[in-house]
Amino acid sequence: MNPHNFFAELKRRNVYKVAVAYAIIAWLLIQAASILFPTFEAPAWVMKVFIAVIALGFPIALIIAWAFELTPEGIKRTEPGEELQSKPSRSRAWIYVVAIAGILSLGLFFLGRLTAPTKQSAPGEISKSIAVLPFESLSEDKSNAYFADGIQDEILARLSKIADLKVISRTSTQKYKSAPNDLREIAQRLGVANILEGSVQKVNDQVRVTVQLINALNDSHLWAETYDRKLIDVFAAESDIAQKIAVSLEAKLTGREKEDIQSAGTKNPQAYDALLRALALRNSSSRVDLEKQIEFSRRAVELDPNYADAWANLALTEIYKSQTPWKSEEQKERARTAAETALRLAPNSANAHKAMGLFYRYCLKDDRAALAELETARERAPNDGGVLEAVGLLERAQGRIQDALVTLKKAADLDPLNAEIWIVLSLTYAGLRQFADAHLMVDRALAITPDDIDTLAGKASFYQAQGDLNAAWRLLGSHPFPRTEWAGLIYYQQYYLQRDYDKLIAELGVYDLADKNLPPVIVLWVQATLGNLYLLKGQAELAAPYVEKVRRAIKELQAQNIVLPEVYRILIEFAARLRDRDQVEDEIAFILAYTRDNQWLLPSSEYDAARGYAVLGDLEKALPLLQDSLSKPNGTTAATLRLDPAWDGVRNDSRFQKLANARP
Repeated sequence: MNPHNFFAELKRRNVYKVAVAYAIIAWLLIQAASILFPTFEAPAWVMKVFIAVIALGFPIALIIAWAFELTPEGIKRTEPGEELQSKPSRSRAWIYVVAIAGILSLGLFFLGRLTAPTKQSAPGEISKSIAVLPFESLSEDKSNAYFADGIQDEILARLSKIADLKVISRTSTQKYKSAPNDLREIAQRLGVANILEGSVQKVNDQVRVTVQLINALNDSHLWAETYDRKLIDVFAAESDIAQKIAVSLEAKLTGREKEDIQSAGTKNPQAYDALLRALALRNSSSRVDLEKQIEFSRRAVELDPNYADAWANLALTEIYKSQTPWKSEEQKERARTAAETALRLAPNSANAHKAMGLFYRYCLKDDRAALAELETARERAPNDGGVLEAVGLLERAQGRIQDALVTLKKAADLDPLNAEIWIVLSLTYAGLRQFADAHLMVDRALAITPDDIDTLAGKASFYQAQGDLNAAWRLLGSHPFPRTEWAGLIYYQQYYLQRDYDKLIAELGVYDLADKNLPPVIVLWVQATLGNLYLLKGQAELAAPYVEKVRRAIKELQAQNIVLPEVYRILIEFAARLRDRDQVEDEIAFILAYTRDNQWLLPSSEYDAARGYAVLGDLEKALPLLQDSLSKPNGTTAATLRLDPAWDGVRNDSRFQKLANARP
C-alpha cells in the first residue's frame, strides 16, 4: 500500500477526527475522575478499572471509525476509496490501524496512571515523601522541652492520615537532631525527598511554632511559616502545617482526610498540655516513664473527660503495661475502659481503633476482633508504622505469611530505623526456613543497634536452627550470659545443644529466686530448668527440691492467665524426665489449647509436645506432632532434631532418622 494513500484513506474515513475527539473526552473524564473519586472515597481499584476501560475503548473506537460510517440511512460499512480498491493488499491497512491505535492506547493508559491517586509512594513519586525531624525547643525553661516533642508528634499524627503521602514514623526520625547539616544523607537513609524542620518556644500559655519544609535532594526551601498562638489554638496551627505540606508536595486530600487533620482534640489547654507530656515519653521503655505516661494521660482525661486522643493514649499505655510483669486484672480493666471510651467519643479515630485492636490482641487474645479494629485504624492512618506492624503480626498469626511479609515490609519502609520491625521480618523469614533472607533482615537491625544483645542472639538462633553451632558461638561466645528474657533463652539453647549442662547450672545458679522484683514466670523457668539439668546429669536428688515448687507455680500462673509459651518447652521436658506422664499430658493439652488459634505459635507448641513424648519414649504420639511441626512455618528444623538431647531416647528409630536426616 502506498503510505500516502493510506493516510488519505484515514482522513477520508474520519479516523483522525475520532482519535482526537476520543483523546480529548478521555482526558477530561480522567481529570474529573481524579477529583471526584477521592472526594467520594472510592477505592483505588475503581480508578484503575475506569482508566483501563477508557484505554481499551480507544483502539475499538478507531477500528469502528475505519470500518463503518454514519449515513442518513444509519451505520454502514465503509467502502474503500477508488485508489485503494485497485490495490490487492488492503489487509495491511488494518495492521497500520491496529499498530497506531495500540501505541496511542498505551500512551493514554500511562497518562491516566500518572494522574490517578495511589495509596503508597512508588519510586517515581518520591517527591510526595516527608520526614519530620525533632523540633528544637527554644524555651528558656528547659522543663518545657517536652512541648516540642509533643508538637512534632501531633503534626506527624495528622500527616499520617494522608494516604497520598509517605510519612516516616517518629521512631526513625527521633534519632536525628532538630537542624542537622547533612539533610541529603538523612533523606536518603530515610527514603524521602523532603524534610520538615521546626522549633517551638513556649512561655506560659503563649506558643511560637516555626517550621520550614526543605527538599533535601536539591536543598531548596519549599515553604516556611511562623505561628504565634495561644496554647489552646495550637491545634489550628498543626492542622494548617499539615495542609500546607500536602499542598506543597501536591498530595491529594480526600474529604475525610481534610476533616481528620482539622480536628481539634480538646478545648482545655491543661488537658492538652498533659497529653503532650505523655506523648514525649512514648518511646521510653523504662518502668518509671511508663508510669508517668499513664499518670499524664489520666490527668488529661480527668481535665477533659471528652478528650478522645487522651483516652486512646491512656489505653495504649495500660495495654503496654499489661504485657509487663507488673500487670494485674484491675489494670487490664482500666485498659478496656480507656479503649472503649476513646472509641465511643471518636468512632472514626485511628488512635481509638488502634487502642481497641491492641486491647483485643494482647488483653483478650482475640486476634480476629483485633485485626478488624486494626484494619480500620490502617485505613484511617495509612502511614502509621505501628499499626502496620500490628496488622502484619496478626496476619502472620492467621497463617497468611505472604500477606504479613508485604505489610511488615511496608511498615519497615515507613520506619526504616526501627530495629524492632527488621527483627520481626527476620523472625518471619526464619519461620519460613528462608535463612538467607532472615540473616539479611537481622543485619539491617544490627546496623541500627550493633551492640544490642537480643538482636545478636536472634541472629545466633538462626544459625542454631541451621545446625551451625560454631557460627552461633562466634556471635555469643564473646558476651556474658545475659539476664534478658529473649537473649537468655537463646544462650540457654546454645549451651543445651552443646550439652554443656554444668555451664548452664552455674549461670542459672546466680539468680536470686527470692528477689521480689524477679517476675514469677522467670522464677518458674529457672526452677524447671535447673531441675531438668540435674536430671540430665543423673542427679535426681538435686532435682527433687524443684519438683513441687514448679508444679505449684504452674497452677498459680495459669490461674492468673500468665502464660509464656516459650517456657512450656522446659516445663514439659522436666515433667517427662520425672516420668510424670499425667503432668506431661496436662501441660501439653494446656499449651496446645492456648496456641490452637494462632497458626504461628501452634507449630512451635507441637514441637514442644513432641519432645515431651519423645523423652517418655512414646514415639507413636511424638511422630504426628513432629511431622506437623516440620511441615509448617515456625516449626522445627531437621538440623535441630539432630542436635536436641530430647530425642536421644528415640534416635535409633528409622522413622525418626528419616525426619532428622531430611534436607533442612
